[in-house]
Amino acid sequence: MSTFEPPAETLADVVLVDYGLGNLRSATRGLERAGASVEITDDPEAFAAADGVVLPGVGAFREGMENAGPLREALTEHAEAGRPLFGICLGMQMLLTTSEEADHEGEGEVTGLDLVPGTNVRFEVDRKVPHMGWNELEVTRDHPIVDGVDGEYAYFVHSYYAEPDDPNAVVATADYGVDFPAVVANEAGNVFGTQFHPEKSGETGLKILRNFVEYCAER
Repeated sequence: MSTFEPPAETLADVVLVDYGLGNLRSATRGLERAGASVEITDDPEAFAAADGVVLPGVGAFREGMENAGPLREALTEHAEAGRPLFGICLGMQMLLTTSEEADHEGEGEVTGLDLVPGTNVRFEVDRKVPHMGWNELEVTRDHPIVDGVDGEYAYFVHSYYAEPDDPNAVVATADYGVDFPAVVANEAGNVFGTQFHPEKSGETGLKILRNFVEYCAER
């Protein structure tokens, strides 16, 4: 039986960015359960009216950046204005500067949003890749997005992981033959992402989403 109690009223208005690669249905349900009113859109003008923006993502870095290309300026402006921007899985990787994924596939370098400077690197471990399944979160520094989830488990599906230039950008880690960032954030704290899928992570994921919605409400 779930122990998560959904709020009695809407706490924040959230935009879920539709650029063709997101797990929109599950993310919408999770955010609504966490207290958000959700608008799914690719209209940059909607970002300014929202309390927060979620950038979901499933797939390859190059495709993600190409699809989201028309939204790059609006996403950057939203983040630089100090407003909440939450990247999920590929969406988190897109917050960084580059990724080895395109080079690995022989497609050359692709530039990410560069909101959390760094690169995404491929797992080089004696384990099955992609890393798929439940893994434990270890919170390494305070941030509202990870309140109450230290030691809890979340659901991952990925072959690449973030390596931020600034070690302080790492908010939480998980272990898969190497300690890798499970949650990252920029220096200001308003841009952050989870490598795991909160919408697939049960009670832990709902807590993360509720943390995000409350963060948006308080800004």
